[in-house]
Amino acid sequence: MKERLIIGLDLGSSRIRIAVGQLNVGADKQVKLNLIGATEVSSQGIAKGNITALEDAVSAISSCLEQAERMIGMPLPEATVGLGGTTISSQDAKGVIGVSRTDGDIRAEDVARVVEAAKALVNPANQDILHILPRSFTVDGQIGIKDPIGMQGIRLEVDAVIVQGLSSQVRNITKAVFRTGLDISYLVYSPLATAEAICTSRQKELGVCVLNIGAATTGVAVYENGELLKAVTIPLGADHITSDIAIGLKIALEAAENIKVMHGTANPETLPKRGADIDLIDYGSGQSEIVPLRYVSEIIEARVEEIFERVDAELKKIDRQGMLPAGIIMTGGGAKLPGMVEVGKRVLKLPCAYGVTQNVSSSMPELVEDPAYSTAVGLVMWTFENERREQDGVLTAIGGLGSKGSQLLSKIGSPIKKIFKSFMP
Repeated sequence: MKERLIIGLDLGSSRIRIAVGQLNVGADKQVKLNLIGATEVSSQGIAKGNITALEDAVSAISSCLEQAERMIGMPLPEATVGLGGTTISSQDAKGVIGVSRTDGDIRAEDVARVVEAAKALVNPANQDILHILPRSFTVDGQIGIKDPIGMQGIRLEVDAVIVQGLSSQVRNITKAVFRTGLDISYLVYSPLATAEAICTSRQKELGVCVLNIGAATTGVAVYENGELLKAVTIPLGADHITSDIAIGLKIALEAAENIKVMHGTANPETLPKRGADIDLIDYGSGQSEIVPLRYVSEIIEARVEEIFERVDAELKKIDRQGMLPAGIIMTGGGAKLPGMVEVGKRVLKLPCAYGVTQNVSSSMPELVEDPAYSTAVGLVMWTFENERREQDGVLTAIGGLGSKGSQLLSKIGSPIKKIFKSFMP
């Protein structure tokens, strides 16, 4: 019997990445996840999480998929796809219903109905709901209930977060994936998958902000008491740093990228005030000019500070500015830039650290440790945890309802997979 594979597909503005996980049954009869492969290709036809050229995007995804299949040695039938971009947003929603049974026993059907009631209040015609994440339930005025199934009551309320995306962009991304012959298991908002990979349950309980710094955007997910408080995408990323260097030094983007990767730091205080210089011609600029590294670092620092200031503004909107005990966890390709932690601590006035993938084994440790792969790995882990908890029949913060409740919600909440199949020729 072949072990089942779980595939995570991260559609970034700079790179498209696939991570492959395999489910194995251990000696203790427990199902475990092992990461067995990963590939990446340059992204085409995708900008800021949205499709800008369908055929180019299909070609790039197909190339990445073919590399992954060669690495694994078997075809990959379906994947969990990460969605990002500024067209995806989250908002709070509340639903209220009366319990249907005369004996007041709350069933999974009641939970599904109250979530549907919350959904009905925030479902504009041009938006598709990706996730309905119940934070807590209230039964006859008793607040803070995590799982009301089996309890007694007359009035059931839910406080939920709804993540939704612009319908046209969601359809375009889904169509591009289907055109490659790859089926879709789930569509997941990328910051949620990233948090699944690099955050512990303890950090989510205390209060934590996950920053996924990509090429064109920065994904932000804030958790407290184990639940999602806010998710948003900021239209700034590592490519903006490269552009600033190119403008500041009057050189080509390729040369600016080389300088950023080889010598860039967001903290100029780590560099000597004199003596640390570079010759621009060594990096493909086509001109010989000596430039102090400290000047390059100050250019980088200004843009990094702007990114963190935008994050701080988002935290202020939910009254969590400087008030997250677990602090900031950074990941993504843009987080590799040295000095990010120091600037983050100074601007956000919170603990800052680099994220490392948690609780997963792999024969490729470089895959687990590389922040650029955190979203792709997170998509694999999200799928694994979501399906495991569905089997257990529990309420989850990452996947909505488990077991029977999950089956009910799949009909009313996010029937993405079936809907977008109809768009295929």
